[in-house]
Amino acid sequence: MTGPLLLLDGASLWFRAYYALPESFTSRDGRPVNAVRGFTDMVASLITRHQPERLAVCLDLDWRPQFRVDAVPSYKTHRVAVETEVGPDVEEVPDTLTPQVDMILDVLAAAGIATAGAEGFEADDVLGTLAARERADTVVVVSGDRDLLQVVADEPVPVRVLYVGRGLSKAELFGPLEVAEKYGVPADRPGIGYAELALLRGDPSDGLPGVKGVGEKTASSLLLEYGSVEALRAAVDDPKSGLAKGIRAKLTAASDYLDAALPVVRVATDAAVEMSRPDPLPVAPVDQERLAALADELAIGASIGRLTKAMAAPRNGYGG
Repeated sequence: MTGPLLLLDGASLWFRAYYALPESFTSRDGRPVNAVRGFTDMVASLITRHQPERLAVCLDLDWRPQFRVDAVPSYKTHRVAVETEVGPDVEEVPDTLTPQVDMILDVLAAAGIATAGAEGFEADDVLGTLAARERADTVVVVSGDRDLLQVVADEPVPVRVLYVGRGLSKAELFGPLEVAEKYGVPADRPGIGYAELALLRGDPSDGLPGVKGVGEKTASSLLLEYGSVEALRAAVDDPKSGLAKGIRAKLTAASDYLDAALPVVRVATDAAVEMSRPDPLPVAPVDQERLAALADELAIGASIGRLTKAMAAPRNGYGG
């Protein structure tokens, strides 16, 4: 039995690493490296746990895609630090994290771990696309973003989401059954059902207003009763449907939002993904000299050691 394809939500993990460790972890010249150290340790731990044959770290080449902003102008507006006329707006990121992202990418490149991105798309879309097109191996998506729960599937290959929103030590592994049970969405379409749940209830972290007056419990009950947002909206237009008058009014008032927002909450599965290198995980760093130099420069020798040890260990199959 071979190991899975492990897809990591890069920004989600290095943000968590940054806030999990103090800035007292510094390089030889005094630069904070808490995110680099924490991220590298997380990758090593994930390799040890899941024993992947293939691994890719997925990147936000556009954290706020224009097609989503065009549909819902409030999309992530609260995270914009600088608006730009050409290219993506600048996201509000801690000053001491931004330079560490380049350090992380240097470590990944020297180790030989692939990165993946798509122009005009978020990491969610890269993860969704790679998961949707996989035909050979089980896929494990690792993220602290619940939006990725919509990619769970059993066919054509199993796709699971390791949700690390509460930290790696408290990570939860979700398949279709777990998503349906925990979030109260239709068991025959839990992935899409989760996206539609988010559509109805809204998501303040992404600037999505949702349907006013419809929270998660109400959204769940509506989806379980009607099966989909499409069927629910058809019920709004059918006076014999039995839909409660108050809910009918709320959905009618939110009609324009519902028309526009579903493509915003749905993860794309057709992004033009480009890889930095092939995704098989090497058993040894591709540039040992460079990785050793980074370990010394950044004072992260122990973390690099854990990563290289994890890469070199025998892989006996999926350990989810």
